[in-house]
Amino acid sequence: MPPVFASLRPRCLLPLLRALSSAFAIWMLASHGVQASALTSEQLEAVVIDAIQPVVERHQVPGMALALTINGEPFFFNLGETALEGGEPVTEHTLFEIGSVSKTFTATLAAYAEAKGALDFSRPVSAYLPALRGSAMDSVSVLNLATHTAGHFPLQVPAEVDNEDALLEYFRNWDPGYTPGSKRTYANPGSGLLGVVAARSLNQPFDKAMQESVFRGLGLSHTFLKVPDDQMRSYAEGHNSRHQPVRVNIGLLGEEAYGVRSTAADLTRYLAAQMELVKVAPDINQALQATRRGFFRTDYYVQDMVWEQYSLPLKKDTLLAGNSRKMIREDHPVTAIAPALRPQRNVLINKTGSTGGFSTYVAFIPEKQFGFVLLANKYFPGDERVAMLYKILEAVLPEVTVATGAVQSDSAS
Repeated sequence: MPPVFASLRPRCLLPLLRALSSAFAIWMLASHGVQASALTSEQLEAVVIDAIQPVVERHQVPGMALALTINGEPFFFNLGETALEGGEPVTEHTLFEIGSVSKTFTATLAAYAEAKGALDFSRPVSAYLPALRGSAMDSVSVLNLATHTAGHFPLQVPAEVDNEDALLEYFRNWDPGYTPGSKRTYANPGSGLLGVVAARSLNQPFDKAMQESVFRGLGLSHTFLKVPDDQMRSYAEGHNSRHQPVRVNIGLLGEEAYGVRSTAADLTRYLAAQMELVKVAPDINQALQATRRGFFRTDYYVQDMVWEQYSLPLKKDTLLAGNSRKMIREDHPVTAIAPALRPQRNVLINKTGSTGGFSTYVAFIPEKQFGFVLLANKYFPGDERVAMLYKILEAVLPEVTVATGAVQSDSAS
């Protein structure tokens, strides 16, 4: 029987990490007294410490929430505090900025609109935004937005585009730079526009559609686009490279592309819903599964709707290359998959995310009922997050990894 993800209790307290002068606590799900992992709790504790402690000390990370789902059961590891000064201990209910992992929720909203019959991914963007008719958006499909294959957008909305009218004019005059569907370019404007189209198709503001249809539909009680006043105490402060407190500035299309705040507990439930370990309404389940259809092949992975899907067994250098700065910053040729792949189970699916003061990484393997959630209130490079996951996989699920030599990478997220 799938575990009930709401019932948590403390089990033990780990030793202090001197670099942070803070306690590191492990929490486990109470599930009829059955041990979830083949590893003992002490062994799992040692694996996690070995994976995260070098990163925590090297980057002076104030706080981190790490969650593992092993054989369908969640384990929560909470480290440090919500702020360098005046913070509180991090828990699995601490709110973190999740950066571009937000895009997976935006894709879910679009797929939910499809499930409701309001949106057709094969139709052009201009079919849903009449003001863009006669522009390049006549040739860009909604699916192109969901798979980063619309054309060459910049990574961010240009600084001079500072209001809604200017944004509309920007998209009206935008030149794709290449034929939609021929290359992949990771960019916030395209993902942001996907959110606009999805919300427009549902005749709702984006924040209302996301909160009511997706967050509530998934049973996520501590996931927000706008953090309520009564939840601000749980909202961690981010920290920049100078260890100064920072929080994200939500610009145009920011809510759609990088604006979600969530917790380790909620993201663990989100991954559990992806793996069908918890029951959600049929239309939301249909949307989740739709986001994991495979549409394009890159050199390293299959591009789903925002999600990136890796074949198993998994090579570390492949995972590093797929999450590298080069994949984020440059255009990359893709090959269309026709018909699209149905949702796969024996694969690793991942997404990184960052803001100026936060780092996020989520990954899951449906066949193994394995999930990984990393939230930190300090930015550190993506390759170190990938290495952290891989090290844990080598200990917990060695059969899904391939031994490789040392790899150099300049990953980021």
